[in-house]
Amino acid sequence: MIVTVTMNPAIDKTVEIDSLQPGGLNRIKKVEYDAGGKGINVSKTIKELGGESVAMGFLGGNAGRTIENVLKEKEIQGSFVWVQGETRTNTKVFEQNGEVTELNEPGPVIGEGKMEELKTRLLEYAKPGVLFVLSGSIPSGVERTIYRDIICLVHEKGAKALLDADGDLFKYALEAAPDIIKPNRVELEGYAGIDYRASDRELYDIAKGLMDKGIGTVAVSMGGSGAVLLLPGRSVRCPALSVKAHSTVGAGDAMVAALAYSWEMGLDSVETARLCMAASAGAVTTIGTKPPSRETVEELKKQVIMEEIGE
Repeated sequence: MIVTVTMNPAIDKTVEIDSLQPGGLNRIKKVEYDAGGKGINVSKTIKELGGESVAMGFLGGNAGRTIENVLKEKEIQGSFVWVQGETRTNTKVFEQNGEVTELNEPGPVIGEGKMEELKTRLLEYAKPGVLFVLSGSIPSGVERTIYRDIICLVHEKGAKALLDADGDLFKYALEAAPDIIKPNRVELEGYAGIDYRASDRELYDIAKGLMDKGIGTVAVSMGGSGAVLLLPGRSVRCPALSVKAHSTVGAGDAMVAALAYSWEMGLDSVETARLCMAASAGAVTTIGTKPPSRETVEELKKQVIMEEIGE
């Protein structure tokens, strides 16, 4: 079983314009709305891949009801804690040249009581054979150690954890040795204190150091440069696939979904790498934060190249 945790979900509003004119009039050509937030995006992609998950986190107000209804329509099980205030709306301004400007609202403030309610609900699912996906930002009122705390709690019950976070959330969570992590290049460089663009080899060395501390899988996404994947028994660099990009938003979430789905299905390292690269590439071809179809992913898997990385 896969459980995705979205502390700060959102309605994703994607608008398309020719070219952003700061301080001037911008005429919108097209608008797309969807239920979003990193964990929810993961659940949507898992569904497209043919898997199932339970989406959890906080929802509030009319926007929260909209997200709840969207998940029901997609036949994705939800188990959210309802809070005061309105779930945020994140606006993504997509220009014809491929540039994306994001305007993200803060979301409601979460009190300690609601946080404890969510922890209690998570523990009802925590047992061997369950993977918790912890991804994305956190709302006001939530401690930056929250992912570390949740990983410790679910590990005590025999469950596993997949982490996709940045900054202090990432740093503190590593103390609990999550089973799978998916940092991007910038996040890994920041963790290592590197103030320049690290080479693929340097990224591999940093990731290998994390595996030596008890993390089983490290997938480093590098945007247009592909990914470095340290999987059980195999470490590979995969160049980015050649696709017609629409928006890079959601590509990382698609890779997280592929990692979670691969874990659930017991796929080997080669198939996991193929699925990660194909799902993330497929995501950049879609509008807004919509997941790629399974058919698209299967076609893109044929393009994946894996280059072994030696010690």
